[in-house]
Amino acid sequence: MGTYKKIILKRGKEESLKRFHPWIFSGAIARMDESIEEGDLVSVYTFTGDFIAVGHFQIGSIAVRILDFAEREIGKDFFAERLHRAYEMRQALGLIRPDNNAFRLVHGEGDFLPGLVVDIYDRTAVVQAHSPGMHFARDIIAQALLEVGDGLVKNVYYKSETTLPYKAQLDPQNDYIVGKFDTNIAMENGLKFYVDWLKGQKTGFFVDQRDNRSLLERYAKGRTVLNMFCYTGGFSFYALRGGAKAVHSVDSSEKAINLTNSNVELNFPSDARHQAFVEDAFKFLNGIDGRYDLIVLDPPAFAKHKSALKNALIGYRKINAKAFEKIRPGGILFTFSCSQAVSKEQFRLAVFSAAALSGRRVRILHQLTQPSDHPINIYHPEGEYLKGLVLYVE
Repeated sequence: MGTYKKIILKRGKEESLKRFHPWIFSGAIARMDESIEEGDLVSVYTFTGDFIAVGHFQIGSIAVRILDFAEREIGKDFFAERLHRAYEMRQALGLIRPDNNAFRLVHGEGDFLPGLVVDIYDRTAVVQAHSPGMHFARDIIAQALLEVGDGLVKNVYYKSETTLPYKAQLDPQNDYIVGKFDTNIAMENGLKFYVDWLKGQKTGFFVDQRDNRSLLERYAKGRTVLNMFCYTGGFSFYALRGGAKAVHSVDSSEKAINLTNSNVELNFPSDARHQAFVEDAFKFLNGIDGRYDLIVLDPPAFAKHKSALKNALIGYRKINAKAFEKIRPGGILFTFSCSQAVSKEQFRLAVFSAAALSGRRVRILHQLTQPSDHPINIYHPEGEYLKGLVLYVE
């Protein structure tokens, strides 16, 4: 293998790496080669000079993201092997089938590729780099993606303008690395939807709610459903297929409502059961007294960083308190937090506080998390970010 630039850790700072944690924080570094630059591949050594890991260097609090704990070359063969293993797991999960061609192929640390996310929509892979090292490896990754499975990927779209550290000044351009625009219609559990990877949030669709949308479908029959913060309308078209009496989708973004309407039309043309509203969430909830007996609260992340945690928890408490106040007796509430900075316990406490404020009798039916194609590396518990509760409200 080629020799990479060296980083030496402070005495005793290798302990977390012996437990296979995939990050090295800047405070753990004793010294490093002067020529190391943002995104470089580096070899990491203990204070006593023993090799311990190879990874990508980054200026910031997380200084190295570990790619392997063995001395090896990080090139196309490395990425091809990791992508193949990720693909094998998705096959084992039964996600790759004629009625489902939307799933996450790579989930960063959960697939032993820190700083990389790859979502598949039909034959297009949408790639996001969250570290400079993965940004510099994008062409190798794209070529390796073409060899995954039996022609799984035909087009590779790179979408990292909003995910790379601003201070790195990398100026990434969102564009096709391989192929070109083909179709932006994908399928999840037999339901079709438009994916806006060019201008949409994240990779264009939130595949992490697939299992929770399926669960909602089971509860929707005969109910009047309110889907707050609907974005692409995923919960709405699952509720329609589940036999809901009526489904109302609400988002403050007109663009989101247009996308929701398009997705509903794709699956249930001219279905009078569905209506959509461009409205502020709190304003809409204020006027719904007892109209709905199934409510979905899936807001954007209220806390992207620990500094925003206090305000986020107040936000979760307020929005849930309003839902508890307004939902019809015998109603079911699906409530979520996708904030990594908010723990399961903190989220549950915020919802508990909201329930107590309402004075309603509330029971937990399900405790939800991210789906199996968003795996959590057992040595990296920080990878758990999606939390949800399904509640029965008397």
